Amino acid sequence: MDQKIISLAAEKTADKLQKFLQSLKEDDLTNLLQNQAVKGKAAGALLRGIFKGSPCSEEAGALRRHKIYTFCIQLVESGDLQKEVASEIIGLLMLEAHNFPGPFLVELVNEFIDAVREGSLVNGKSLELLPIILTALAAKKENLTDGKGELSGEEYKKQLINTLCSGRWDQQYVIQLTSMFKDVPLSAEEVEFVTEKVLKMFPKLNLQEIPPLVYQLLILSSKGSRKRVLEGIIAFFNELDKQHNEEQSGDELLDLLTVPSGELRHVEGTIILHIVFAIKLDRDLGRELLKHLKTGQQGDPNKNLCPFTIALLLSVTRIRRFEEQVFDLLKTSVVKSFKDLHLLQGSKFLQNLVSHKSCVSAMILEVVKNSVHSWDHVTQGLVELGFILMDSYGPKKILEGKAVEISSSLSRMPVHQACKLGASILLETFKIHEMVRQEILEQVLNRVVTKASSPISHFLELLSSIIVYAPLVLQSCSSKITETFDYLSFLPFQTVQGLLKAVQPLLKVSMSMRDSLILVLRKAMFASQLDARKSAVAGFLLLLKNFKVLGSLSSSQCSQSIGVTQVHVDVHSRYGSVANETLCLEIIDSLRRCLGQQADVRIMLYEGFYDVLRRNSQLSNSVMQTLLSQLKQFYEPKPDLLPPLKLEACLVAQGDQSFLQEPLAHLLCCIQHCLAWYKRRVMPLQQEEEEEEEEGFYQDLNDMLDSITNRMIKSELEDFELDKSSDFSQTTDTGIRNNLCALLVMGVYETLIEYNFSISNFRDSTPSHEESLSVLRSSNEFMRYTVSVALQKVQQLKETGHVSGPDGQNPDKVFQNLCDITRVLLWRYTSIPTSVEESGKKEKGKSISLLCLEGLQKIFDVVQQFYQPRIRQFLRALDVTDNEGEEAEVSVTQRATFQTRQFQRCLLNLLSSQEEDFNSKEALLVISVLSSLSKLLEPSSQQFLQMLSWTSKICKENSLEDASFCKGVMNLLFSLHVLYKSPVSLLRDLSQDIHGELGDIDEDIEVEKTNHFAMVNLRTAAPTVCLVALSQAEKVLEEVDWLITKLKGQVSQEIISEEASSQAALPNQPIEKAIIIQLGTLLTFFHELVQTALPSGSCVDTLLKDLCKMYTILTALVKYYLQVCRSSRGIPKNMEKLVKLSGSHLTPLCYSFICYVQNKKSDNLKSAGEKKKEKTAAVATAMAKVLRETKPIPNLIFAIEQYEKFLIHLSKRSKVNLMQHMKLSTSRDFKIKGNILDMVLQEEEEEENQEGTASEHGGQNEEPAKKKRKKEMKCLS
Repeated sequence: MDQKIISLAAEKTADKLQKFLQSLKEDDLTNLLQNQAVKGKAAGALLRGIFKGSPCSEEAGALRRHKIYTFCIQLVESGDLQKEVASEIIGLLMLEAHNFPGPFLVELVNEFIDAVREGSLVNGKSLELLPIILTALAAKKENLTDGKGELSGEEYKKQLINTLCSGRWDQQYVIQLTSMFKDVPLSAEEVEFVTEKVLKMFPKLNLQEIPPLVYQLLILSSKGSRKRVLEGIIAFFNELDKQHNEEQSGDELLDLLTVPSGELRHVEGTIILHIVFAIKLDRDLGRELLKHLKTGQQGDPNKNLCPFTIALLLSVTRIRRFEEQVFDLLKTSVVKSFKDLHLLQGSKFLQNLVSHKSCVSAMILEVVKNSVHSWDHVTQGLVELGFILMDSYGPKKILEGKAVEISSSLSRMPVHQACKLGASILLETFKIHEMVRQEILEQVLNRVVTKASSPISHFLELLSSIIVYAPLVLQSCSSKITETFDYLSFLPFQTVQGLLKAVQPLLKVSMSMRDSLILVLRKAMFASQLDARKSAVAGFLLLLKNFKVLGSLSSSQCSQSIGVTQVHVDVHSRYGSVANETLCLEIIDSLRRCLGQQADVRIMLYEGFYDVLRRNSQLSNSVMQTLLSQLKQFYEPKPDLLPPLKLEACLVAQGDQSFLQEPLAHLLCCIQHCLAWYKRRVMPLQQEEEEEEEEGFYQDLNDMLDSITNRMIKSELEDFELDKSSDFSQTTDTGIRNNLCALLVMGVYETLIEYNFSISNFRDSTPSHEESLSVLRSSNEFMRYTVSVALQKVQQLKETGHVSGPDGQNPDKVFQNLCDITRVLLWRYTSIPTSVEESGKKEKGKSISLLCLEGLQKIFDVVQQFYQPRIRQFLRALDVTDNEGEEAEVSVTQRATFQTRQFQRCLLNLLSSQEEDFNSKEALLVISVLSSLSKLLEPSSQQFLQMLSWTSKICKENSLEDASFCKGVMNLLFSLHVLYKSPVSLLRDLSQDIHGELGDIDEDIEVEKTNHFAMVNLRTAAPTVCLVALSQAEKVLEEVDWLITKLKGQVSQEIISEEASSQAALPNQPIEKAIIIQLGTLLTFFHELVQTALPSGSCVDTLLKDLCKMYTILTALVKYYLQVCRSSRGIPKNMEKLVKLSGSHLTPLCYSFICYVQNKKSDNLKSAGEKKKEKTAAVATAMAKVLRETKPIPNLIFAIEQYEKFLIHLSKRSKVNLMQHMKLSTSRDFKIKGNILDMVLQEEEEEENQEGTASEHGGQNEEPAKKKRKKEMKCLS
């Protein structure tokens, strides 16, 4: 039978074939076809014959064709056929699809839809036909009936696609169905149907099925809905990441993770590669991605930015076209995130409204952590981003050329946090990815060398962290570091110090690197530049500190710990302790040559020797002998000879100028510190071992210092050729020389004082010292001197982060000393108040108590700046009554409160004194201390509230007329208040007080005084309180602006659909309400101030600028409601009230205030001209001042008009007449009043006649007169 069909099909005409096929039963044909197909015989030829003999023009033929077509689909789907046979049948079916009439095509599609919905597909092979059938259907010109009416082929195709996407899809055919749609011509709406359906299927699929599905979806996105595809993919993986993190955070669920971490990251990595590949082929997809994420930045960045998105963006940077845009987006997002966090932390008002979610920085660091799962495509982007952040936001050079130190307080600023994030990204990437280590190290070193003139401390810190993490790994990069050493002579000294400290661990493990460094340092020692020689000394001292000689004492004070791996290498390398001894002795020999160089080089050496001894005790003999021989050059050995030191030998003359050659005080200081250390650490051990050799230098140096002490006590100024009549001017050579001598003598005395204190081991509790100590305590000058030195040290710590002298670089020792000093200063200040001390004696300079207070103020700042993590320990050290066991129980807030109360009592004592006896400077310092201590209080604690109410009480009950104190206490009040709640009500009260004190701009109106705050009086109301209040109002406006921007961004994201918009609008209502209340209260604040007769100058200027900001933000709020009105929502009633308030209570008064300001300026200018007619320069200056001070007026008028313009738009859109409360601005409707104009012109003519006699000044006065007239005309209305 099959052969007959095939043979008949070979004939030219199909008549016989048709007759034969009609004679057969339908089941015979299907059985025959099945048998042939299963056997793999000529099923294709048979099928061609059947289709040839079943023309669509005949009804029987069409039915037979339809039945066979349907049967073939089932046959292919059964899975019984060989792959080649199935492919052949599918190919034939594809060719025949276009011959079917429309209704049959519809039936075929419906059969497919039913099969998909019921899940009756076996292998999905037949789905390859569906796009061909749909395409054929869309191409049909005739209309088709669907039971409800007639539809075109295209419309029917749309309806069928909608039906298919509305039904259930079996998860195993999702990928095939998605792939199928890419071959169907789709309209934008149809693409949207399909995209939504596929995205809904994501959660139902296994994780491993997602990448191929995303691949197909991205191909489909070329037809449209790119934004929706990207949104869906990002949202899915963002949610998946959140779930995964929540599962990992619960320890009990660790064994029950839905998705293993590694599998999820690998899938995400594959998806990212697919998207990047799609963007390379379709740049519109890349543009859509950036547009989507930039839009999200305005609202809630966390909605769009997530670790997956950041990883995707970093991968996209490999596409040159998008590289710059992506890095700009990431930079902006990072800084915006830190700024938002900074704003939130400083405002309780914002904290109550906006919950802070995860920061962008945390997301980026999570991407670094996730990139361990073969995310090589992300790694390069991470490295570039890290360096971009460090380059853009690192410390900047200030005017004097000194770098701004990044202290812990500054590091909380957004820009510095961004720089710190860059360093963290690079360090973590370096740890994880071996392939980028060389590049990171090279780029860091390149910046250290090429940017040496700029501050590079952040790069040096990063280099140090990298080296400490993996010194052995970096041996492979030793050539690059060695190459950097060649530039040491040309780099600034500070850079060299940081670089050498950073690479120090490498010198322990790399012989070649150490040798290269020594070679470079030896060359640098004889360089012509002073910085190069200082660098050589610093390098050699570093080597001496870190290459220990056998038998050296262990030091618990090493500033840089060495890891286990390094110790291991050190022990087993050829650089043992014996080799180290040879090396160190060679270095000391080299350093002896420095003792003939400039004073700066010698000072470095003297300051470094103590640290060398402390870390490498076996070098004590060589170092002490060197110091002894150096001192002998300037020591007078005869015991009776005065003075005991040759000061002339310490100075050198070059031409007409004298220079310091030997810093003798530093030499003596170094010797006394080394002696004290030797006595404390080495001698006890020698006594135990009964070794007394090599102690000659110790005795010699002790004897010499004792002799110098005794003879310096006997010496007079005349012995040094100095006396009161000596020339100390800095303009003559003799004066400069005398100054240098005097400084040397003072330095020697200071060092000898320290030496005698240390050898005598003075302690207050030792009875034998009481007599000596009582003499010292009775000397106010000596006590003032000691406190001043302590203050100098604290100031040095504040500016540089460390102090000079022994252990000055050791943070632990410095912290301990700070605690001791603070305890003493605190006891002295609280036990002997300044008033008591000053009433007894009238001496020049500051009293000791005031110096103590100044020291306390600096110390509290410094501790928070550099020792933030050790605040608890610091406060505990101040509490002399503290017991060891109580440490865990007492919080920082409680300890800080105890100290706060002491200073509160001090301030109350100051305020209780008579006003003429009030010590303003001391009060300001106490306020500053209280401000520092208040930062340690937990804002939610009862103690914080007590502090706030106490400060408020001070402002309400004290009417001091001291402006600086008023400013200090007001700033303290606001700094506390913002952490409790918004200060708008406080501002309103202050504005009423200011208005009451200064009076109204209309002199006929008498203002009732409110007296909320006694601190506001005629002396302090303006400019002091007024400027403080305006400054705070600016901050409130900034917060409101931030909230409005956030709302606008959310609305723009929600406008996608009306439904989404109406649902999402409700959570914004509390924020909207808060914004309107803030602006309403601020409006009453400005309402008072624009009626106040403020003096010309800063108050008026600032008020005009702030009013301009107020209207700008009101306009922004109106624009937000314009956006909101696009949805079904209208504007709330309280917004209508705010608009009404602005129209009745602010805008008219603003115009009155503008007139008041202009008239006042004109009067001032007129009076200046009348008083100083001879001095034209004075009039010109007055004119310039007037022009400068009236500059904000046009900006304010423009801001008001913009506000009114957008109110008109909002009225039209909301169908609410908001302009009914707005009055036409009259001050801008200029109209000439004849009587006033005649009067003014007549006055000016008289003035010109009077000035005619002074012809030499006439030409000069003419121009100012014109300007004056124009000014006066402006307010003739």
